[in-house]
Formats: sequence, C-alpha cells, structure tokens
Amino acid sequence: MTRDATSAPAILPAAETAGSRGRSRLGGLTQYAGFVPALVLFGLFFVVPLGLIVAYSFWQTVDYNVVHIWTLDNYRYFFSVSTYVSTMWATIWVSVAATAATIAIAFPFTYWLVRYVSRARQRLLLVLVILPFWTSYLLRVYSWLNILGDGGAINRFLQWAHFTDHPLSFFLYDRPAVILVLVYLYFPFAVLTLWVSLERFDWDQFKAAMDLGARPRTAITRILLPQMRAGITTAVIFVFIPILGEYLAPQLVGGAQGVMIGNLIVNFFTGAQYTRGAAAALLIAAMIIVLLIIFRRSLEVEDATNA
Repeated sequence: MTRDATSAPAILPAAETAGSRGRSRLGGLTQYAGFVPALVLFGLFFVVPLGLIVAYSFWQTVDYNVVHIWTLDNYRYFFSVSTYVSTMWATIWVSVAATAATIAIAFPFTYWLVRYVSRARQRLLLVLVILPFWTSYLLRVYSWLNILGDGGAINRFLQWAHFTDHPLSFFLYDRPAVILVLVYLYFPFAVLTLWVSLERFDWDQFKAAMDLGARPRTAITRILLPQMRAGITTAVIFVFIPILGEYLAPQLVGGAQGVMIGNLIVNFFTGAQYTRGAAAALLIAAMIIVLLIIFRRSLEVEDATNA
C-alpha cells in the first residue's frame, strides 16, 4: 500500500513528460504541413520526370522501341558524331556570348536607372522593360523575322538609303541573329535582377570613395561591383540557364546555321530516338549543375561590416 502511494507520483510526471514530448513532436510535424502540396507537386512534375529521363538515357532503342537494357551507348554515340559535339560547343559559346552581351547592356542601363532617375520614373521605365512579356513569346520572336528578313525593316532602310540595291541575307539565319534575338528576349531578366541588387546598395559608400579622390570607374570596380557579386551572379544564372535550352529562337531566326542543342533534342524525340534525346537533355542538365557549383560561393552574401 505504501509502495503504490509513493510510486504513483513518480509515474505521473513520467506520463506527463511523454505526453508533452508527443505533443511537441506532433506540433513540429504540423508546422511543416504547408510544404506537403509543394513537395507533391515538386515530386510529380520534377523528380519523377527527371528520374525517367535518367533511366531512358541509359536504355536502348531497338526498332523504335525502348528496351530496358542498361548501357552507355547513347552517350558514346553523341560524342562520336562530330556534328553533335560541334553543336554542343556552339550552344555553349552562343549562350556565353548572349549572356555577356545581355549583362553588358543591362548593367549600364540599370546603373543609370537607379542613380539618376527618380523613383516614380524608375517604375515607369521598368514597366516599359517588362512590357514585351505581356505579348506572346512566339510573336516576339516572329517579329524579328520582319526586322532582319529580306523584306524586313533593316533591308528596306538600306535600300531606301541606296546603300544596296538588293536585300542582304546575312542578317538572318545565322548565329549572330540568334544572339541578337536572345539578348532581346532575356534583357528584362537581367535588368530586374540587377535593379534589385542596385536598389539595396548603400550609395553613401560610393560618394565617400568619390570624395576621397577615387574616379568613377575605380569606385565602380572596387566599391560597387564587389558588393553586387551576388546580384550579377543571379542575373547570369537567370539568363544563361534558359538560353542553354533554347529551341524556338534558334529554329526561327537561326535556321540550319543557328542550330543549338535544344533543337537536337527535339529532333531526337520527333525521330523516336527517345534514349538519345534523354542523354542529350541530361548533358544540358549536367552543364547547369556545373554552373551552379561554380557560382555557389558567389551567391553567398557577405556582411559589409565584416568585408
């Protein structure tokens, strides 16, 4: 009787502790319940398709049928064809050139916008920058056919000014035309990303450097650009990665001379060569992963007081 009376108070705190632990665990799980729809959506529309592409890239296609035999022949075949390898390298340098041109144009524009334009006019100009997004992507690309084509605005102007008596065809269906159109398409992405970074910059540091005798170019390279590293890196990622997988712009304005790896992937799939198309698609994914690894440290924002 005495043993029961003395052990009961010891059992009650233990039960209360176990109950509180259970409630805390349940509370810890419920706070992540909002992530469940996103996880389901992410799993169904990204993880599962990516897993299928990886599997297909290591399978074989025999008589237009996918055979579940694991092999590396799809990758060997891709790198054994010189046309495919040259197209992959062309895709890389076109993407690099278009990204560099986009950043080189967007940075001075955004710098002028943030530093010399009032906030009210900044928003108006930003609306004008993103205004092309309100129209169809296909329509924006097709419009360049009317600008660069034989009967386009450029050729009409040259003929009107008597610089030439016949249309010039080198404006269209070549890689420079592809780069020009890609710069036009992704310029708003670079501007918006750089604008967010420049908007947060402390311009008092820039003015202090100027007061201490630094030239504008020196202040930009030693004060502004180091603190904008994360913003510039983000702009490069937002522009470079979509360009790697571009299909429509090279198809319409590049023609046979402006083919990129995205066009090869479409050709593989339309020809029922699903396994080779999956291997080519994974090569793009591998390039993107390498890019993100290289730029990972640049995306880490440092404290300005500790820099």
